[in-house]
Amino acid sequence: MQKISAVLITLNAGERLEATLRALAWCQEIVVVDSGSTDQTLDICEQHHCRVVHRPFDQYGKQKQFAVELAQHNWILSVDSDEIVTDRLREEIQAVLRQPSMPHAGYHVSIPLIFLGTRLQSEASKKFLRLFDKRHGNFDDAPVHEKVRLHGSIGHLKGEMVHHSYRNLEEFFVKFNKYTSLAANNLYTKNRKVGFAHVILKCPFTFLKVYLLKGCIRNGIPGFLWAFLSSVYPVVKYAKLWELQRQAPEISAKSTPKVGVVEHREV
Repeated sequence: MQKISAVLITLNAGERLEATLRALAWCQEIVVVDSGSTDQTLDICEQHHCRVVHRPFDQYGKQKQFAVELAQHNWILSVDSDEIVTDRLREEIQAVLRQPSMPHAGYHVSIPLIFLGTRLQSEASKKFLRLFDKRHGNFDDAPVHEKVRLHGSIGHLKGEMVHHSYRNLEEFFVKFNKYTSLAANNLYTKNRKVGFAHVILKCPFTFLKVYLLKGCIRNGIPGFLWAFLSSVYPVVKYAKLWELQRQAPEISAKSTPKVGVVEHREV
């Protein structure tokens, strides 16, 4: 049977981490890369015999790359600190690892989102590459929305990893603000332009797609809110990009030294 390492990145994840780690007790190794937790995260990791390594956070992709590289075993199960591996998924993964030869280099996993206590219909069908052989790939270095880049065939597992991302709307908006800023900065470094005509059309289209076509209409108020907030996300992201581009000439002017003046830069 192939051995497996579960890998996580954490920062003050104590409230949900207990359930996450308890569902990973069957793994031969749990690697946690922590970026400076000040709550009970590290105590919980110690209780579950995790291998904890400290690394200052820079980007999600690089943080997860580092965690994968630390793993002792070739097969990796990447889990976020607010996700829980179900019993069905555990049994399915163990069955895959017992095979005499591995038919695939990685496997997609369903990760349904629990939002305001409701399992969202629109998110239940999404697949993510979370089980993979690190000899065939690793996470990319994207600052946000990082993905595993794998060389080889990819299978699909039926079991789920349940995602409890937001306790309440306040926590949602904290993450919303963080992720839209990261996404805008990423677009800015790539010199992407703001296409507000596209955004204006995408906003209602995204709402109708998530709410009607993907079934959030069946999820009551949480479903409506998720569809609405999903449609607002690109608007805020591109608004922040527009703001960065608008400030760029001013920033450049301030950073350009005048003739005859020696500029001093602190390192």
